[in-house]
Amino acid sequence: MSDVLQMVFWFLVTLGVLVSLHEFGHFWVARRLGVQVLTYSIGFGRALWWRDAADGTRYQVAAIPLGGYVKFLDTREYEVAPADLPLAFDRQPAWKRILIVLAGPVANLLLCLGLLWVAFMLGWPGHPPVLGPSTGIAAEAGLGEGDRLLAIGGSRTPTWDDALTPLALAEIDRAPVSVRVRDAQGRERDGVLRFDRLPTGFNQTDPLGAAGLTAKLLLDRPVVGGLAGDAAARGLLLPGDRILRVGGRPVASFTDIRPALQAAVAASPGAPVLVEFERAGQPGRAAITPHKAAGAGPATWQLGIGPDLPPTELQRDGPVRAAGHAAQETRKQAVEMLGFIGRLVTGQASTKNLSGVIGIAQVAGAEAKQGVSRLLRFMAVLSLTLCIMNLLPIPVLDGGHLLYYLIELVSGRPVGERVLVAGQVAGLVLLAGLICLAFYNDIARIIS
Repeated sequence: MSDVLQMVFWFLVTLGVLVSLHEFGHFWVARRLGVQVLTYSIGFGRALWWRDAADGTRYQVAAIPLGGYVKFLDTREYEVAPADLPLAFDRQPAWKRILIVLAGPVANLLLCLGLLWVAFMLGWPGHPPVLGPSTGIAAEAGLGEGDRLLAIGGSRTPTWDDALTPLALAEIDRAPVSVRVRDAQGRERDGVLRFDRLPTGFNQTDPLGAAGLTAKLLLDRPVVGGLAGDAAARGLLLPGDRILRVGGRPVASFTDIRPALQAAVAASPGAPVLVEFERAGQPGRAAITPHKAAGAGPATWQLGIGPDLPPTELQRDGPVRAAGHAAQETRKQAVEMLGFIGRLVTGQASTKNLSGVIGIAQVAGAEAKQGVSRLLRFMAVLSLTLCIMNLLPIPVLDGGHLLYYLIELVSGRPVGERVLVAGQVAGLVLLAGLICLAFYNDIARIIS
């Protein structure tokens, strides 16, 4: 339960910061342009806390922490006294309304840059993208065990985090992509990953497996790094234990544990599996009854243990270099996000790649455990995602309002009421569908 509470806590912290800054962007620019702000709310629904300021603005925190809003004085919603008409949002010229709406996404963009700047000064921990044995497309490209990925498609890959996204996007495109590696002797060479040979319907959620790549950090060290809350091995194995045999089968790497466990259960269904290990130099053994993983398909049995990953490499920048690095990373992330959205719209990218509230909470909790800089970088990427998503020309989002105001700016007259209502309904239906799909994906990932 403590893991769940931590996950919820960091999710609320992450979303609270991003939403607060987004809505503050709208609020700040509106005030500077002479628009009366009635409510500045973090969250939706019933207000849990509020304070009414002397200028007539109510500041509040509401019960549903999945967003926020800023409510302006508007003659379409309220009866406004003649003296207050110049303060109403809908009475402002189109260019002012455009600036007010644009301020929210811009605030998220600036927050992304600021968080990345701090993260790169603190030091960004990451695991080097060193390869284990290769198969399939990767083997055909000449990639082998011990090679370190230096670049994929021209994008530098100093860590696995930097390598996975360009790899996944190239696979979705099913087009050949260049790759540069350095072998264990320090020699660099180029190759081509022929993703045009990928079969249709390949698993887009497993970019390494689709390419025939393995991460060496998961192959070495069959050492227990941690245990799940309800792990079958809880109380029998401890972090730091080196697994020697499972069901009598020798274990040389962490990835040997699963097939050995499945074989042991198949040989003696329902019986405990003997796990031999080494703890502080002393041999030990434990009879563990594995748990069956939830989900459809063939039974998969688990001990509930995770690998002990090798130390991360810390990359730390000075203030000036960090600023440049933050700008480069923001541009790279924006290009990759827009590319993914385009592939999603055209049907190239699978909707299984979408993640919702549960997925965000899981990642927020996991990143917080790994350090402040990782959490800050995750928050930065999420802030950039909010910026881009809000600028999409979908009614009910900032981008939809911007589209209406731009049409008004060009045509000289506002968009008709019927068009506005139809757009609102269509936008709400589309957003509800996306939210439900993302929520379904989160649940499906947990079950499987």
